Amino acid sequence: MNLFYREYGSGYPLIILHGLYGSSDNWISIADDLSDSYRVILPDQRNHGRSAHDPVHTYEAMSSDLLELVNKLEIREFILAGHSMGGKTASFFACRQPGMLSGLVIIDISPFRQDPEEITAGSIHHKILKKMTETDPSELRNREEADKLFSEFISSEKVRNFLLKNLKRNREGSFKWKLNPGNLYNNLDNIFEGLKMPDNTDNKIIRGFPVFFLRAMDSAYIKDQDYHDIQAVFPAAEIIEVPGSSHWIHAEKPGVITGLLRDNFPV
Repeated sequence: MNLFYREYGSGYPLIILHGLYGSSDNWISIADDLSDSYRVILPDQRNHGRSAHDPVHTYEAMSSDLLELVNKLEIREFILAGHSMGGKTASFFACRQPGMLSGLVIIDISPFRQDPEEITAGSIHHKILKKMTETDPSELRNREEADKLFSEFISSEKVRNFLLKNLKRNREGSFKWKLNPGNLYNNLDNIFEGLKMPDNTDNKIIRGFPVFFLRAMDSAYIKDQDYHDIQAVFPAAEIIEVPGSSHWIHAEKPGVITGLLRDNFPV
């Protein structure tokens, strides 16, 4: 798939993958900050942002999309970072194309399958995408009406505002979704998929480049019991705990991400 992407700066290539409901524009401020040292590339993953919609939404497909993009840009080696769903895409890519990476940064996600019944976010994602799928956005008169779609089950105004970034006006002035909620809803089980556990997998043990996992301590996407399995697949992995941050580390503590990149991947 030919992905839409944004590009900032020049220097050593750094690709950052957004998470579910996100897009490349969520990372512009971080890309601007790093553009003095890196060539920062921000793709929109399939079914998000300005990239194409497709009924297939698997990590194998998204890894292939990324490979197609780096080949198109003639990039032979790069640093790869990913948040949430983008972090799982990055993990899959690292296992399949380790020779192309000089560094890996996974932001607040376990690379392994998560049971949606075991994490609060599982039911929330189901509710969000079901509501989006059932709603004709062209019938919404303003963003206040759109906000009410989610306020009954999402108390955080910050999270609702993040979701509403997926609304845009078309040429006629009515709203439309930028993402494809139907495709994502139908693929929720695939989105919760992940690498197979290391004691029951043929995944290669990844060595040869620095690997960092950022764990937001006010989030449930990486658990204590994940540490052993992460380090079994990624023996070089350093797991950095970020206190006082929710799942949205890049919005709440962007300096943690930019500092980690500058300190560990000097260019």
